[in-house]
Amino acid sequence: MVKYNPFNWILMILSSLVLLFILAPLAGMFLHTNGKEFLETVSDKEVQQSIWLTLWVSFAATFLFAFGSVPLAWLLARKKFPLKNIVQGIIDLPIVLPHTAAGLAVLGFISRDGFLGKAADLIGLTLINNPAGIALAMAFVSIPFLINSARDGFAAVPERLEKAALTLGASHTRVFFTISMPLAWRSIVTGFIMMFARGMSEFGAVVIVAYHPMIAPVLIYERFSSFGLKYARPASVLFIIVALAVFILLRLISVRRKEIHLLPDAEA
Repeated sequence: MVKYNPFNWILMILSSLVLLFILAPLAGMFLHTNGKEFLETVSDKEVQQSIWLTLWVSFAATFLFAFGSVPLAWLLARKKFPLKNIVQGIIDLPIVLPHTAAGLAVLGFISRDGFLGKAADLIGLTLINNPAGIALAMAFVSIPFLINSARDGFAAVPERLEKAALTLGASHTRVFFTISMPLAWRSIVTGFIMMFARGMSEFGAVVIVAYHPMIAPVLIYERFSSFGLKYARPASVLFIIVALAVFILLRLISVRRKEIHLLPDAEA
């Protein structure tokens, strides 16, 4: 006879309430979206361009900043240095900043009076109202997710494996790319996906740096403020569907990568 533990029932009820809180608004948005309006939104060139801009700019920002973020994560996991806790606090700062404040900070940095803005102006590039500026705003608010996830992944790698490889004559570069990164790969990919997702969902920082060209969150807000919920909801639903498809694809690629990496061990 199955025994029902009251504690387990309480946990299940509380967990169900949280899941319901997450699913109910999304389900309501899908159910209240008219099929005809949704199809019109799908064929809308402005919406298509906005979603495509959001995806490729967020991915480009994540990809480019990963080249510095992953080594920084390894240093945080492996090295002890002065003011390390302060450095970690600086990395986490964009998470707690109000989004508008983050946007203003980036704007001051990339405007013609800012350091990066002046450098870009020398080659005739204006970062404000430019995909490059959007990428910087996305990266600023999302980069902690990649750094922290990769750091935890590197910290979980047994340090003795790296030291053994170094003792056997392997270079630091080889150890990093053949031992540290492969073993921390799952955490790095998770951080990459989280940074990409956080970047593509950003509104507050991006809208200050570049109202045009419009990324999807800005377009949805613009349609809501100009025409109301009826016109904003189909664009939101389409963006959610596209984002979900992209996340599933990235997860499948990461799982496939892990299977390929583990295959020799399985055969051994």
